[in-house]
Amino acid sequence: MTTDPPVPGAGSAPFSWPTRVYWEDTDAGGVVYHAQYVAFLERARTEWLRARGHAQEQLRQTHDLVFAVRAMRLDFLRPARLDDLLRVTARIEQCRRASVVFAQSIERDGEVLLTAEVKVAALSASGFKPVPLPGALYEEFRRLEVPGRAQA
Repeated sequence: MTTDPPVPGAGSAPFSWPTRVYWEDTDAGGVVYHAQYVAFLERARTEWLRARGHAQEQLRQTHDLVFAVRAMRLDFLRPARLDDLLRVTARIEQCRRASVVFAQSIERDGEVLLTAEVKVAALSASGFKPVPLPGALYEEFRRLEVPGRAQA
């Protein structure tokens, strides 16, 4: 049985999701393969949404809304390795009507291994065209903005 981590409010610590590094995440040397970091970041954003009460399937069914990564900037600082327990964070840096910019990081024992800025676009699930966020969701995300952060 698992429990969801607490949901931080505006001005509090960023949302954090624990992730263990498995063999499937690494190269032959036991170091996390660079593309796997993208999956870790995606999981944290997905769990951030779920913890706020917005499961992605629910958003698709209720609002015809999906999110797609539009752009990413990753800064690899230190390698993660097999069996490391990582902390992947997510916080909103900027929210616009049809896009959200997340500041994210991946840490191990308080040491930042990677920082990321991820811009996601709001799209209609049926047409995959940009759409504005539903009003209540937009207002919620705007309240959670922590602008100007270089890292989560």
